Amino acid sequence: MSLAIFDLDNTLIADDSDYLWGQFLVDRGIVDKDAYEQANAKFYDDYKHGTLNIVEFLQFSLRPLSLHAPERLHQWRAEFIEDIIRPLLLQPALELVEKHKKRGDTLLVITATNRFVTEPIVKLFGIDNLLATTPEFKDGRYTGAFVGLPCFREGKVAYLESWLQNSNESLQNSWFYSDSHNDLPLLSKVENPIAVDPDDTLRQHAESAKWPIISLRNGVCPADHLHK
Repeated sequence: MSLAIFDLDNTLIADDSDYLWGQFLVDRGIVDKDAYEQANAKFYDDYKHGTLNIVEFLQFSLRPLSLHAPERLHQWRAEFIEDIIRPLLLQPALELVEKHKKRGDTLLVITATNRFVTEPIVKLFGIDNLLATTPEFKDGRYTGAFVGLPCFREGKVAYLESWLQNSNESLQNSWFYSDSHNDLPLLSKVENPIAVDPDDTLRQHAESAKWPIISLRNGVCPADHLHK
């Protein structure tokens, strides 16, 4: 038994759920189209280039949660999952998750995207353990703030180390699957770092470090890297 850790966006699913949630809010007229769409695109571009100010982004992305009742938010989220996320599920990703389950591994998703957005997505994969940036919830409403550290870059390492202290798991023979150079701090901590459809920076690093590089977008579940 080992710990198999997965990034979510552009790893298990074929797009970025954080960005898509913002676009969903724009398309439904829930937020101002021009201002929100422009800011959402810029933050996503910053993320891809490794220059994202995560606190500024979270202040931006969590604010809409504070403006509506949770019941309405949950209704929108359910529509978002069915209309936007389900079509992005990658069959090879579902099969990879199942292969780890059959090995008896413990599965964990760790993502910078906030828990409000990601919790139902992770459930689609049948994964019970999720570490994600947590929106603050007080007196029956979201406040627009977040609790603790952002689960991003080195923050993912901190989240994982805290989780390990309260579990029976360890990083012995552990796996981490990610597409992004932003996850290099955590990829460097596990015994089996796997680059999944990686961005250019991560691909270069993986090639230099001789990490396996796999694709979950070609319709075939890669399995060779698990034969060890």
